[in-house]
Amino acid sequence: MHYVSGLAAMMDEIPDRRGAADPAEAVAAPDTETLIREVGRRVRRARERKGISRRVLSERSGVSQRYLAQLEMGEGNISIARLLEVAQALDHRIEWLVGAEDPWTSEPLRVADLYRRADAETRRTVLQLLSPGAPAERRARRVCLLGLRGAGKSTLGAMLARACAAPFVELNREIEDLSGMPVEEVMALYGQEGYRRLEHQALSRVIESHDQVVLAVAGGIVAEPETYALLLDRFHTIWLRASPEEHMGRVRAQGDERPMAGNPRAMDELRSILTSREALYARADAVLDTSGSRPEDSLRGLVEIVRRRGFLG
Repeated sequence: MHYVSGLAAMMDEIPDRRGAADPAEAVAAPDTETLIREVGRRVRRARERKGISRRVLSERSGVSQRYLAQLEMGEGNISIARLLEVAQALDHRIEWLVGAEDPWTSEPLRVADLYRRADAETRRTVLQLLSPGAPAERRARRVCLLGLRGAGKSTLGAMLARACAAPFVELNREIEDLSGMPVEEVMALYGQEGYRRLEHQALSRVIESHDQVVLAVAGGIVAEPETYALLLDRFHTIWLRASPEEHMGRVRAQGDERPMAGNPRAMDELRSILTSREALYARADAVLDTSGSRPEDSLRGLVEIVRRRGFLG
């Protein structure tokens, strides 16, 4: 396993129409040649709007100029992988090139693009405006603690739950309950993708079964857009922040030497993980820095946030 991906895991915890029942639907489906021509038209238009030549696009995407010319003329049956490279070189998402709606006239696609470019506060405001019900009603009295392993989520989560007379749930335990096996076996059998699917299912189950709860989640949940969006929408979230040294020290104090084993650059890579996720963690409703603090001191700060903001009623 690559060191960075290994450390991250360690610290985390087109339709086939041939069988269409409706003949009219099958007739309405675009044929391959029409689709190829439309993709070529969109690639050419996106390149021209960006003001770059085929040579520059070729250099950026790794697709030859000759093939790009065929593509733009509607004669190149490009693979999904190569089309993705072209889309990324044009600073577009691939669905802009193959979607049913024209990306330059479709209002929903334009709104989606603006949302992706917006800052965290703007995104939160948009979600609140578009989501049914007031945020307080959707989140009820559910609090979720975010952060990398070693931030104190499990320890402080259990302490906060006792202090506020609320149930405490660790999402990984819910995943184990759903799968019937330890998280380590889930990862070994189904990989990261299988784990993320179970993570989303477990989160949905917690939402359905608890109007009041303190939840602790794995650090990598913020990198799964759909699951993280659900979490932000249905929970009051608090990021437990700590320094890289504090994270590593606490994990090792638990008797786990795996983050450092055989990897002299583990600390540098941990810093890189924290930096790459900082903007995602910062989308939380509140932040508590636990660096250099005893659990009892951090708990006082956590209780103050929860009570002042009315997270648990």
